Amino acid sequence: MVFNRLCDPQSKLGVLRWLDTVALPVGFGLDEGAPMHQHLLRAMDVIDGHHEALRDRMALLMRPLIDQDLSLVFYDLTTVQAAGMSEVQGDVRAHGKAKSGLIERQFMLSLVQTADGLPIDHQVHPGNTAEARTLLPMIRALVARYPLKRVVLVADRGLLSLSILDELSQLQDTLQAEGIKIRLEYILAVPAARYGEFAQSLRVMVKAQEPQTSWVSELDWQSRRLIVAHDPEVALRRTQERRKQIDELVKQGQEWGGQLDAQDAGQKRRGRPLSDSGAKARLYHAVKEANVANLIKVDLKHEEFSFTVDEERQRYLELLDGKLLLVTNTDTPAAQVVTHYKSLADIERGFRVLKSDIEIGPVYHRLPQRIRAHAMVSFVALVLYRVMRMRLKASKREESPTRLLEQLRRIQHQTVKAQDGRKISGLTEINAEQKSLLSALKLAVPTPGAMQNPHL
Repeated sequence: MVFNRLCDPQSKLGVLRWLDTVALPVGFGLDEGAPMHQHLLRAMDVIDGHHEALRDRMALLMRPLIDQDLSLVFYDLTTVQAAGMSEVQGDVRAHGKAKSGLIERQFMLSLVQTADGLPIDHQVHPGNTAEARTLLPMIRALVARYPLKRVVLVADRGLLSLSILDELSQLQDTLQAEGIKIRLEYILAVPAARYGEFAQSLRVMVKAQEPQTSWVSELDWQSRRLIVAHDPEVALRRTQERRKQIDELVKQGQEWGGQLDAQDAGQKRRGRPLSDSGAKARLYHAVKEANVANLIKVDLKHEEFSFTVDEERQRYLELLDGKLLLVTNTDTPAAQVVTHYKSLADIERGFRVLKSDIEIGPVYHRLPQRIRAHAMVSFVALVLYRVMRMRLKASKREESPTRLLEQLRRIQHQTVKAQDGRKISGLTEINAEQKSLLSALKLAVPTPGAMQNPHL
């Protein structure tokens, strides 16, 4: 199932069809014949029943790849669409806001990976779980599996709250009281738009910087170290985009307002007359769709059509444009903290691999243990994908794992039946590029004697 996720992701029934098209190594474990669909489902139940043992075993195998003295780990969550309308006990499928912005039935998947891009743990959460509530349990599990001396946790805006920062400090005290000597540090992005308290400090900071240049500075926030990084190109682009959105919506609102005034003055025009309630509804939905409802306020309670633009809020958002705010308890130089955070983008690439190459969703299983097992299979496939990427990079190869698999897929195991009934098997010629890729992966070149096809 793991190899199928990497090579040709399909449903469990699709795995059986895929097995009919591939040649397996001798001793792979299918000498008695191909599995049936029920065997795969039972295997998934076994995977979930032993998931802790599997995690521990994988941790043991990956420990040599992790720096025990300092481990920079990245944490993030994504949503995975789940099909079906039925409900079962302990269901992890729940309606929530997906990363696409839509409300759909889903479960949440959290992922931890190292600075080298190696995924080291994952967890399935109900689809309506608050992101911040998933962080501390994952840290505890991470510390239990890896004998780390120092952990620097890097996470995105959705995981930050003041209570979480306090709980992180309390967790370190608790771990040390339990005899676990570890230094727990963090680099968390601040959703600055939620906090108006930054306005004055940022205005003072901006005045001290050269205009139209990139800069990194820091200040004190809630007795914590707050780092601010500014990108003038991003700031200009975002400000212009927002102003264009606002101008277009205000122009549309003014046109509807003028049309209503003309109707009240007795002027007639072709088509259905516009009502105040209709104009309010149309502008309200347009504003919501443009994600500027916090700036353009449509008065839904007033009988007549009216709206306002919150110019003070707009000025504050323009002050934030192009700025990245990070709260940290590390003593790392500010510029390096920003670099560490920007490396979080690699975990987003991992989620894209899960959703595109490995095709983790949509999930059609309904039982929670099957969903967790499906996530485990997909996680192991992602680990193998990233190990391939690491080995390709170490060999100074530019191919991606996806491109590599496309090349190796061209190696075919062929069997012909002679007139006397004998079956003759062999491999297509393995070219120099394919041999080089196998060498980069530290894999032996396959030979006819090492392959079998259990379906012949």
